[in-house]
Amino acid sequence: MTFQIKSIETLINEFRKLPGIGPKSARRIVFSLLGQSEKEIKDFAGALIDMKEKVRFCKNCFNLSEEDECPVCKDSSRNRETICIVEKPSDVLVIEGTGEYRGLYHVMGGLLSPIENIGPDELKIPQLIGRISQLNTTEIIIALNPTVEGDSTATYLSKNLKPLGVKITKLASGLPVGGDIEYADQITIGRAISGRREM
Repeated sequence: MTFQIKSIETLINEFRKLPGIGPKSARRIVFSLLGQSEKEIKDFAGALIDMKEKVRFCKNCFNLSEEDECPVCKDSSRNRETICIVEKPSDVLVIEGTGEYRGLYHVMGGLLSPIENIGPDELKIPQLIGRISQLNTTEIIIALNPTVEGDSTATYLSKNLKPLGVKITKLASGLPVGGDIEYADQITIGRAISGRREM
């Protein structure tokens, strides 16, 4: 026998839309929230609205930021001759956590995927080419997930960026095939960055 309270079911369904949250996890979260005070719930809701209103994409690298430029792009101590290409902003956070990389980033916003109708025009490739020329980039590190889509995107990028005269490297082995950078531990990512090899 099940009981249905519409407001609870609606919230459970909203949490289920988030990646990695199934029905049981969504239910646990909602029942945990029911035990929170009204102030705590309002703070939680306010934080969600605040994030949605303030967070935008960096005008240079498409990382997340609350200003026109993200903290990495604004940091004058970063090596501006190296750009690390990643799929999504959460990958920047993982790589930064290693402390092994001090260059800039470029967030592609996805990977080539004919099945999902994502071609080169849907990614931030023209902006990347513009940045390479503007910054006098000497090395591009391709740090994409070792999946079919990640590998095909890396091959496409390598083929189209080599004529620009930049050194193109990719992360060393250590990441499992089909794995996701976002879920790899910092030691593995750190070793993959420091042991990167030329493509």
